[in-house]
Amino acid sequence: MRTSAKLISTCVAALMASALSAQAADVVIGVPNWPSVNAEAHILKVIMEDNLGLEVELQNGTNPVIFEAMDKGSMHVHPEVWLPNQQNLHDKFVKTNDTVRMNPNGAEAFQGMCVAKHTADALGISSITDLSDPDMAANFDSNGDGKGEIFIGAPGWASTIVEKIRAKSYGYDEVLELTEMDESVAYGNLDSAISANKHWVGFCYTPHHLFNLHELVVLDEPAHNPDTWEVIQPTDDPDWLAKSKAGSAWSSAYLHIHYSAALEKAQPQAAALLANMAFTTEQISGMSYALVVEDADPLEYANQWVIDNADLVAEWLTK
Repeated sequence: MRTSAKLISTCVAALMASALSAQAADVVIGVPNWPSVNAEAHILKVIMEDNLGLEVELQNGTNPVIFEAMDKGSMHVHPEVWLPNQQNLHDKFVKTNDTVRMNPNGAEAFQGMCVAKHTADALGISSITDLSDPDMAANFDSNGDGKGEIFIGAPGWASTIVEKIRAKSYGYDEVLELTEMDESVAYGNLDSAISANKHWVGFCYTPHHLFNLHELVVLDEPAHNPDTWEVIQPTDDPDWLAKSKAGSAWSSAYLHIHYSAALEKAQPQAAALLANMAFTTEQISGMSYALVVEDADPLEYANQWVIDNADLVAEWLTK
């Protein structure tokens, strides 16, 4: 019992210290678990500290946690909100609560299912509907249990929920094991499969360094048709999966900075910067490549990125 009490006391102390630290910072930036958003968060930190004289703190968090915190003003920035993936959070906090603002300058993104080119050539797989064939699915069995696996995303990603719905809608959930894991592990498995001339299938997206490293084939799908999509969130209905459908390709996605409306009064210069910024798809892919492939330190990378893009940063600050 003493050990448990000590553990609880330690956790409470850590949480209190984190809360005090967050209160001391002028701006708190939320950082979800993918590489490009980590780079963007550090770039924002460098710009605000060097040019606006603010104290900026980075805090890890999931998308819902960051939005809830922006709503209350305990966090102030989400550097990379994927729409429509996080549309429910956007609608609640931007449209309904009016406590979060969206930067209008979105970078276009893609989402789908990919295989390596050698897999497409060897197996003749070209369409997402091919995955529902048990004989095809068996080619993706990496652990010898007789059932193939498909990577559908990391835990906590909004897209992972949708990929479960898509798997059910297309029918390949019956013949493939839907696996969730950190993307660094999943794409490490892809690297290993390509090196060993084995087969891998899984969720892929741009902007991402993966397409700079490998020759990938995106599986064909029917064009996005909103009539075939009805995505219900697990938080809204316990029977969400059975009631949902997503039987066509993703619509085009866009990546937007979101920030707490409270900043407009508390730190108006920071709010103006966040409203003006615009990362391109190519820039975001480069960030992901630098942190993952080149193993760059995020803060060192951000400092150099700001130096290399000084004119652009100046434009954002003076609009």
